[in-house]
Amino acid sequence: MSSRVLVVDDDRSMCELMQAALEKRGHEVEACTRGAEALELISNRDFGAVVTDLNLEKMSGLDICKYVTENRPEVPVLVVTAFGDMSSAIAAIRAGAYDFLNKPLEMEALHLAVDRAIQHRRLREEVKRLTEEVGHARTAGELVGKSPAMRKVYELIGRVSDTDSSVLLTGESGTGKELVARALHSQSDRANRPFIAINCAAVPANLLESELFGHVRGAFTDAKTSRKGLFERAHGGTVLLDEIGEMPMAMQPTLLRVLQERRLRPVGGSAEISFDTRILAATNRDLESDVEEGRFREDLFYRLNVVEIHVPPLRTRGNDILQLAQHFVDVLSKRMGKPVEGITAEAAKKLLDYDWPGNVRELENAIERAVTLTRFDRITVEDLPERIGAYQSTRINPIDVDAEQVLPLEELEKRYIERVLKVVGGNKTRAARLLGLDRRTLYRKLERYRERADE
Repeated sequence: MSSRVLVVDDDRSMCELMQAALEKRGHEVEACTRGAEALELISNRDFGAVVTDLNLEKMSGLDICKYVTENRPEVPVLVVTAFGDMSSAIAAIRAGAYDFLNKPLEMEALHLAVDRAIQHRRLREEVKRLTEEVGHARTAGELVGKSPAMRKVYELIGRVSDTDSSVLLTGESGTGKELVARALHSQSDRANRPFIAINCAAVPANLLESELFGHVRGAFTDAKTSRKGLFERAHGGTVLLDEIGEMPMAMQPTLLRVLQERRLRPVGGSAEISFDTRILAATNRDLESDVEEGRFREDLFYRLNVVEIHVPPLRTRGNDILQLAQHFVDVLSKRMGKPVEGITAEAAKKLLDYDWPGNVRELENAIERAVTLTRFDRITVEDLPERIGAYQSTRINPIDVDAEQVLPLEELEKRYIERVLKVVGGNKTRAARLLGLDRRTLYRKLERYRERADE
């Protein structure tokens, strides 16, 4: 995207002053003093933004606004007006101006306004591009996104989908682990057989064994008939054991034996039954830490974790946020029968700035609310939940750091470690690997942070 700026003012000295100020900030600037020359330049060259005085010798700045709106609507125009002349400012906005600046013109205000205008254009172009691409963005099943983190997920799906190896899906709640599991199933030779998911945390412990392995008639009080379990019902297909970290310890040895032998015995039964079912597991817990602390069996962990696929949190996926948002707009507007086509640039910026603690699930919920409430054909900031619309990013630009923001190195290390842990969903082993530390060193640092917090 061009950062070339066109400056138009019939006062040559003002033209040169604005040109020098913007060039000092790194922009490529062209300046002219006549409106006709400006229109010719705009028609033949690409500008990131146009800055024009309202009163020109033979042409109004409003005329330039109207010309750009009709012929180059993607280019934002900033109009310089006399201080307090609100009627002119309103006329400029109606003519299609992106913003207006008051005289006497401060160069710092000009710089900030031009930067905002160029960023606004870039964001609009990105939203448009992603809108056009969203139909082609589903690389695996219903998964959407082209970020490096998701490309790694797609690569792993492609490499292991045709095998029968167990796969452990890790990642924060709401990242789409079940969608990855369904993609593994749909791209495998088992695609035409059942895919069955069970949430191990949602089934009472006393019923989980029966749910997985089935039971015979009379096995317990309510067992009036025999019933096949999920492993048997999914014969030839795939079973996803979601929230595997919540499986009761008493149940884990039984599951391990079944996975090793590929044979199961229904509750209350005497005969074993062979089954051919691929097993996938998913968790938002740090299972390696659970193993070390005795909350999960080590042998079962290694049986399930033949291949690990980590599903990244939404906040690390960049423009995938906008691709997903557009995908949800398309799906939900069609479902609701509302003519909503996309998202405004301002709303897109809010979506990109927000931290998404609830990940893709939270994004879908936010877009559903916005599509439900919007009165326009594009979602605006006002349509988003207040926590998103009012969110202020805490990201710091290192170039702009002042003395008050400088932190002791140890505090900076602590905050960075905490950030990495958040990104990997609390997985200390993965965090240690990313940080270049061994796990014991990381544990010692975390223990020291806790001790200082208690002092």
